[in-house]
Amino acid sequence: MTLPFKLSAQSTETAARCGTFKTAHGEVKTPVFMPVGTLGTVKALTPEDLLQAGAQIILGNTYHLYLRPGCEVIEPFGGLHRFMHWPGPILTDSGGFQIFSLAKLLKMSEDGATFQSHIDGSRHLLTPEKSIEIQIALDSDIIMCLDQCIAYPAAKEEARAALELTTRWAQRCLTTWQAKARPDSALFGIVQGGMFPDLRQQSVEALVALDFPGYAIGGLSVGEPTDLMLEMAEHALPLLPSDRPRYIMGVGTPENLIELVARGADMFDCVLPTRNARNGQFFTSQGTVNISNARFRTDPTPVDPDCACYTCRNYSRAYLRHLYTARELLAYRLNSIHNIYYYTHLMAQMRQAIAEDRFKAFRRHFYRMRQGGAG
Repeated sequence: MTLPFKLSAQSTETAARCGTFKTAHGEVKTPVFMPVGTLGTVKALTPEDLLQAGAQIILGNTYHLYLRPGCEVIEPFGGLHRFMHWPGPILTDSGGFQIFSLAKLLKMSEDGATFQSHIDGSRHLLTPEKSIEIQIALDSDIIMCLDQCIAYPAAKEEARAALELTTRWAQRCLTTWQAKARPDSALFGIVQGGMFPDLRQQSVEALVALDFPGYAIGGLSVGEPTDLMLEMAEHALPLLPSDRPRYIMGVGTPENLIELVARGADMFDCVLPTRNARNGQFFTSQGTVNISNARFRTDPTPVDPDCACYTCRNYSRAYLRHLYTARELLAYRLNSIHNIYYYTHLMAQMRQAIAEDRFKAFRRHFYRMRQGGAG
C-alpha cells in the first residue's frame, strides 16, 4: 500500500521540485493545486469545466458528505467518483478541521471528537476508525488521518497535547486503513504542533516512524501572519521523506503557493479561487481584479489578456461586470472557471520552470508582474 511517487526535477537554487504520483483514477503531476469540492461539487462548476480548466485532482469533505447526503446514499454508487461524475483522483480530508471550525459543542477525547451537527444539531462521535471508514466508503484515492486542529494563537502545552493525540489517532487510522482500504489507495499522516518548531519536528518524527505513503502539514493558515506560516512550513518540509508527496493543507493565495513550492511543497488545496470568484474577484497575471469596479462598465477587453481560459477567450470585462452586478448565476460559473484555470495554469508554469531549472527567475517575474496591480 504505497503511492508511487517519482521526482522528475529539482531546482538547484531553491527546494522546489516536481514529480508525479499515480492513483487508480489517474496520474497527478506535482506541484498541484486541488480545487475544493466540499459537498461533492466544486461550487458552480461541472466536472467538464474542471477538466477543461486543467484540474487533475479534487478534494472532497468527509465531515460534510457524512452529514449530507450520507454514506448510505453515496456508497451504492461505488463512491464519490460515480456519484458526482468526476473521473479523476479524489483526496478527502478527515473532517478534523470542519469539526474544529463548524461543529457545535465539540468535545475531544481519546476516543474521538463528539460534536453536534451544524445542520440539524444531531450528535455524532467521529473516531479515527470511523473517519477512515467514511473515506473508504467515498472510495477516496488519498485518505487523510483524523487530526486535532487548534486555534491560533495556542499555548505550547495545548499544541503539544493536540499533536500527541493526533499521533495516537494516526496509528489507529493506519491500522484501520491497512485492514479495510483498497490496496491502491493512500493514507497521509498530518503534521501538527502549532507555531512551535520543536513540536513540529516531534510530530514529523513520530509520523515518519509510522511510514505513511504521504504527509500533510496541517494547522497552518489558521489566522497566523504569513511570515510565521512560511517559517513553520520551511522548518517542517525538509524533515519529511523526499520520496513521498508533501501536502500543505488549506493554503492559499498565489503568493503562498509560489513561496511554499520554493520550500519544497507538492500539493495544495484552498477555497480561495472559487469563493473569491463568487465575490467578484479574479486572480490574474497582473494581480487581482474586482469586477464590480465601475471603470469596467464599458471595458471590451478580457479580464486577463494573457489568459487562455474559456471565460477570457469569450467574454469582456463589461459583460462579466454586468452579470456580477445583476447577480446573474452565470457570473459565478464564468468567474470560477477563470480562477480555477488561473490556479492550475500557475502550477503548470511552476512545473515547467522547475523542469527547466529557472524557478527563481520565474518567481521574480511573478512578483514583477504584480507590482502595479490590476485593479
